Amino acid sequence: MPDQGQPPADHAAFDLKAHIRAIPDFPKPGILFYDISTLLRHGPAWKAAMAEMAARVMPYRPTLLAGIESRGFLLAAPLALELGLGFIMLRKPRKLPGPVIGFDYALEYGSDRLEMQADAVKPGDRVVVLDDLLATGGTLAASVELLRKGGAEVPLVATMVELTFLNGRSRLDVPVETLAAYDA
Repeated sequence: MPDQGQPPADHAAFDLKAHIRAIPDFPKPGILFYDISTLLRHGPAWKAAMAEMAARVMPYRPTLLAGIESRGFLLAAPLALELGLGFIMLRKPRKLPGPVIGFDYALEYGSDRLEMQADAVKPGDRVVVLDDLLATGGTLAASVELLRKGGAEVPLVATMVELTFLNGRSRLDVPVETLAAYDA
């Protein structure tokens, strides 16, 4: 792992991939998992990554940031705080109090559901969705649809990591920003 020194002042030149470790056979054999835990525990690298994410998100003029349970919360909540924006949670079923609206979506083998509080967004809100990873795009596409169901506009989805070989972007009808792309 890189030392704990400061990243370059120009965060765009910073090598984010040097702070993301690959773990083979997790969560099951044949999967190569890209773990952002090593990035999160390295203060200067985490700060540089968040500065780059802010630079990519702000041109889309969001009024709120949404994080997808659970690693998306790690990106969206601190970024919202830094940018002076509100933060909303997109969660698995039965995790949020009060009235909720949900969106059911298909997975490769089965289905899943995302929910948000019914009053989380209102018409005219511009909500950028954040998550740690773009793989097949199913969860991010469901997030976009859930927010639209609540009346929000979704100008962008942004992720820390993208697995480009899975072509997840093709399932999204909004722009995508990602900080580290992996081809295999």
